[in-house]
Amino acid sequence: MRYIDLHVHSRSSDGSDTPSGIVELAAAADLAAVALTDHDTVGGISEFLEAAKRFPALEAVPGVEISTMFGNRELHIVGLYIDHENPVLCEFLEEMRKNRSVRNEAIRIKLNSLGYPLTWDDPALAAAGDTASVGRPHFARALMTKYDGFPTLQAVFDKLLKRGCPAYVQRTLPDPVKAFEAIHAAGGVAVWAHPVYRERNEHAWARRIMKRFSPLGLDAVEGYYSLFGPGETELVTRLAETYGLALSGGSDYHGDNTPNILIGSGAGRLRIPEELLEGLKARLPEPV
Repeated sequence: MRYIDLHVHSRSSDGSDTPSGIVELAAAADLAAVALTDHDTVGGISEFLEAAKRFPALEAVPGVEISTMFGNRELHIVGLYIDHENPVLCEFLEEMRKNRSVRNEAIRIKLNSLGYPLTWDDPALAAAGDTASVGRPHFARALMTKYDGFPTLQAVFDKLLKRGCPAYVQRTLPDPVKAFEAIHAAGGVAVWAHPVYRERNEHAWARRIMKRFSPLGLDAVEGYYSLFGPGETELVTRLAETYGLALSGGSDYHGDNTPNILIGSGAGRLRIPEELLEGLKARLPEPV
């Protein structure tokens, strides 16, 4: 049996590997398929697909990850099998990146006021400006580089950047249905990413979201994820069957920015069966 990984990030957003490097890692892991799903950008997809031509045994799936808001919680929606040149999707993602830029400047100003001045000319942030989707991990790396007392990226998040911390700024995010519509316009499948967390009792939340959004364009849900144990996978699989959703799965690999997570195997035990591809492809929208 071969395995797949349908949730992976490159340096086009907040990962550390190039899109072609993602392909090489997936091929080295003997994966049957890998999806590039950078945050709010498809900027790495062309390189990713071109690199995959050298590995005919590996299916390269073009994708994207879109942050949305429902109530007071973020829902991350992964689009798979998208046409990365679709104008509806590209316009939607451009608006997402504009909102991200506004938030980034607000974070920078907060950090300055807290005694951690950064400018966009600081080397780590200047390098991040070359990516299509700058976010909090880029600020964390810049602070690690410039200031003592931050041995890891997580240390920066824990002190300054995660929700509830002094430099955190909430993003302006769309409703999930808007993300479904943009993904479907691009011929893709909409997947709810990492729907539950091990440290919380999330059964009621997961049921509520699947029940609400399965009639509104949600196609699938991640039943396999790096932080899931058997209990989480069993819960998500059961709810997906109840609400007629396909299953997906991914490591959420970010390279050096998540050093304990590897493509294909996550934290070591992740095994996403190739057979899930059939169910996802069955949910692809009919060509217009």
